[in-house]
Amino acid sequence: MSENILIIDTSTEACSVALVHNNTLISEFDVTPRNHTRMVLPMVDSLLKKAQMSVAQLDAIAWARGPGSFTGVRIGTGIMQGLALGANKPVIAISTLAAMAQQAIDEHQASFVISAIDARMGEVYWGIYQDVDGLATLVEQEIVASPEKLTELALPEQQYMAVGTAWLAYPQLLNLANITACEDILYPHAGAMAPLAIELWRSGEAMDVEEAKPVYVRDTVTWQKLPGRE
Repeated sequence: MSENILIIDTSTEACSVALVHNNTLISEFDVTPRNHTRMVLPMVDSLLKKAQMSVAQLDAIAWARGPGSFTGVRIGTGIMQGLALGANKPVIAISTLAAMAQQAIDEHQASFVISAIDARMGEVYWGIYQDVDGLATLVEQEIVASPEKLTELALPEQQYMAVGTAWLAYPQLLNLANITACEDILYPHAGAMAPLAIELWRSGEAMDVEEAKPVYVRDTVTWQKLPGRE
């Protein structure tokens, strides 16, 4: 089975786009704070041109639904909505924390991964993942908490790989358990979301764009759909 899935991520300081096409994966990635709006659509156009295809030929559009930068997640969600509505395509929601865990599994053969993004305001977006048949699988739930609260956690005695920006911002978190910091995976990468997007597509978990919402984890943040789409 060969899927055609476009994947978009603007959820952090990084901006990336990937395309699964004819059993191949191509992607573009750049750390470009505050330039996501300017860069993401040219990245999409570039990959579609390389694959010699159009949005109409896609099976689905996947996007990084958060958590991450509020502005970044909103930009990615808006781009996803515009493309999906214009071409009448289903969409696939991918966790940014799961994306980083997936990259650690694929590139470093990690069995257990803790993804942690600096959430600003003295808090951390946090998720623990396990490799289950090659896919990053969430253990319990994604949370947002202060570093002080996280250092009180009692983690099982096993080896964890740590990915994301929070480990640099709050190095005391490395004392939680047997944790190895992976400094080459600081941000989500659309290319790393491909295995997750394919699995969700094959298992029938793509959704209509009208159902798609970002996930901020912080309960105080609400999402307004496009005008006329409430």
